[in-house]
Amino acid sequence: MSENVANTPTYDYPFGTLSVAMVTPFTAEGEVDYAAAAALANKLVDDGCDALLVTGTTGETSTLTDEENLGMFKCVVDAVGDRAKVFAGSTTNDTRHSLHLTAEAAKLGVDGILVTAPYYNKPSQAGVRKHIETIADSVDLPVMVYDIPGRAGIAIATETLIELAAHPNIVALKDAKADYQETTRVLANTDLHVYSGDDGLTMPLMAAGAVGVVSVTAHIATRTFRELVDAMHAGDLETARAKHFEIDPLQRAVMTHVQGVVAAKTILHWQGVLPDPTVRLPLVAASEEELAPIRADLAEAGWDL
Repeated sequence: MSENVANTPTYDYPFGTLSVAMVTPFTAEGEVDYAAAAALANKLVDDGCDALLVTGTTGETSTLTDEENLGMFKCVVDAVGDRAKVFAGSTTNDTRHSLHLTAEAAKLGVDGILVTAPYYNKPSQAGVRKHIETIADSVDLPVMVYDIPGRAGIAIATETLIELAAHPNIVALKDAKADYQETTRVLANTDLHVYSGDDGLTMPLMAAGAVGVVSVTAHIATRTFRELVDAMHAGDLETARAKHFEIDPLQRAVMTHVQGVVAAKTILHWQGVLPDPTVRLPLVAASEEELAPIRADLAEAGWDL
């Protein structure tokens, strides 16, 4: 088990400040490896995460059964206990199905819920708002809204986010819109705790008032992200800038050549953290041609895996 990070400040946010959107480990046969998931969760918390997102996009939620999603929630809650916040990717583009999974996740002891914009359906903004508010109404837990138009096919309009912020359970936004001006409007007009949903934008979004990041790259660079987030909270821009530059080739390795989960699982396997890098169809393993630039980015960061 990793040595605990010393002197990590304590922050009073319901979704923490440094969260990893956890991969869901699979065996070579493609079954969920709950033992590997528990070990990974513990390592991430030991290395500095104060929150974990379970079965979000990077957790391959869309190819998990309900039983597997719920099994992952229980596994991670049991593994890290009260050492970190655990929030559940328990929502889909089906409001009724989302209500069921969210209710079951709450029974398993998760600390919060991630509600994504309804993907594929492409509802109106009124439909987006109703979907999110209906889920938030159904549970006595803090809710993080996830705005990711690149995957959902629609953006959550800034006006909709401002309206949603009035809901007592909706307290946070994972922002993967990559529109700094619109995120600034949300920060200026709401009390939402904003989290970068793009690893490379963590520092600039925190400079505008975001409280942290929900990261994929932090799987492999947890301590460096911890130092970046802590430096930004302390107003230490010199340290934060140095960590931002240190992370850059790593986030390129994870996020720019193949799907983030494919790269993250591959690198975690190279590091000896995951027993197997298997992903589920329609995702496939990276080819040797795709692995070459990942290795080059890691080498730029001084890593030899």
